[in-house]
Amino acid sequence: MPGLALVDDGKNTMASQLVDRLREAIVSGQLEAGSKINLERARGSFGVSLSPLREALARLISDGLVVFEDNRGYRVAPVSLANLEEITRLREEFETLALREAIAIGTVDWEGDVMRALHRMNRIGRDPEQPETLERWETYHREFHLTLIAGCRMPLLLNFCGVLLSLNDRYRRSFLRRTPGGDRNVAHEHGEIAQGAVARDADFACARLREHIHRTGTNLQRHLAGKLKP
Repeated sequence: MPGLALVDDGKNTMASQLVDRLREAIVSGQLEAGSKINLERARGSFGVSLSPLREALARLISDGLVVFEDNRGYRVAPVSLANLEEITRLREEFETLALREAIAIGTVDWEGDVMRALHRMNRIGRDPEQPETLERWETYHREFHLTLIAGCRMPLLLNFCGVLLSLNDRYRRSFLRRTPGGDRNVAHEHGEIAQGAVARDADFACARLREHIHRTGTNLQRHLAGKLKP
């Protein structure tokens, strides 16, 4: 079980820190799909009692990253091609819905936030031989996608989009371990989406976002065919 003892930093509860650590371990593949989560080992690794650990796992169950089975306990949620296809379709629909609303009502500050998030992400080079560069890019990549739709001011929709993004990243990050760029100019795709958004061209920006998500899903389906169950 990866992780170091948590500390009370006065900002986040132990459970919140555990959620973040466990989510990252699952999404990055450190905790393999379907693997058992040993409570005693996790408790000792993070230096916490069972109460915040169970609370964190309950939150990850609601996010679809952990499952609980009678007589078997907690496990990392399994993966499949059908699950990936569903996640991709839902992201296409809900993220474009959120982006269209953000373009309609987002403030000038939102425009600035989008361009800053794009700049931070593009400043990070990704080198498979240097895992720390991949981790930094992943942080900024997630921030970009969530900032892009934050202007919609619809908390339930934003929460759902964040959950779907984490579920999608489980598949995408395993693919990017060896092929960071794939067959695409991802920076160009992100740039088109951001420029369209701040220009308030909803049709263009939403079309580019939908294509971006769909292309990622298609590439992942192709890459993982034969490696995952249908």
